[in-house]
Amino acid sequence: MNKGVVVVCVLLAVACSVKPEPLQYGVDACYTCKMTLMDNRFGAELVTQKGKVYKFDDLNCMLDFYHSNYESPDNLAYTLVINYDNPGQFIEARHAMYAKSAKIRTPMASGIAAFEDEISYDKYNKDWKGIWLSWGEVQTQFK
Repeated sequence: MNKGVVVVCVLLAVACSVKPEPLQYGVDACYTCKMTLMDNRFGAELVTQKGKVYKFDDLNCMLDFYHSNYESPDNLAYTLVINYDNPGQFIEARHAMYAKSAKIRTPMASGIAAFEDEISYDKYNKDWKGIWLSWGEVQTQFK
């Protein structure tokens, strides 16, 4: 195989790779509510298997879209939420721990924060006295 063909194949593979994009607070707008993302403790992102990226400012906006069937959940390569304890950092939504409390002030009033582990969850939930939710339970909150 000639080197030119190999280079083109490698470039196409790199260009077509599906990956999340960092949320740009103060720049990106929520796909659902169109508000500018402002609070880096909250946010979510869906990435399709074809590489289309949808950004959200709050879990309820993401879940409204998720349940709309505009994109089938089977077509999603990534379902990501922001880790409250590490602002701006994505964690896989299915593996996150969630706290729900009226004391959690979120961009669109979901009252839900996501955490990567139980230690972080417990650190914040002492003050919030919220309830623990799994990914499945979070999904049912906004159906």
